[in-house]
Amino acid sequence: MRRLMLLRHAKSNWPTGVADRDRPLAARGREAAPVMGGYLAEELLLPDLVLVSPARRTLETWELVAPMLPDRPALRFEPRIYEAKTERLLNVVQEVEDEVRTLLMIGHNPGFEELAHLLTGHGDRYAAARMSRKYPTCGLAVVDFATEHWYAVAEREGRLDRFVTPASLGEGPDE
Repeated sequence: MRRLMLLRHAKSNWPTGVADRDRPLAARGREAAPVMGGYLAEELLLPDLVLVSPARRTLETWELVAPMLPDRPALRFEPRIYEAKTERLLNVVQEVEDEVRTLLMIGHNPGFEELAHLLTGHGDRYAAARMSRKYPTCGLAVVDFATEHWYAVAEREGRLDRFVTPASLGEGPDE
């Protein structure tokens, strides 16, 4: 089995004159990211590898999630995640080494939301309904695949295990 976890970056600011790639987290994002990290740890959703978009807000999200985990997984910055279309994101997933059983990607919408919908063929229908309504900042989709190889991950082959947001954990509104 392979497990893919898609974590959208935490809530960010839109400062005037700052390039999109350099946008920092907002105060609400700095509060939400450790909550999601704590959730990952409590639920034993522990990645073997983390792929992070090179945008500042994704790096800051990871820096707040990571201390909540019992161990630091391998980390790679993956430029193809930034502003990526669904097909490119799927290619990134399919290129992951087979030694990695659980992959956490930290990136952006609309790509993450579209990828989660593309890969999910069955699973928790309530989680799927929540994910269809909104994939907010710090939203986490956990998708499992009955395969031993990442290259075999394909459309509609995944089972949505859960979709969690800071609000679903009692931590403020979804944004």
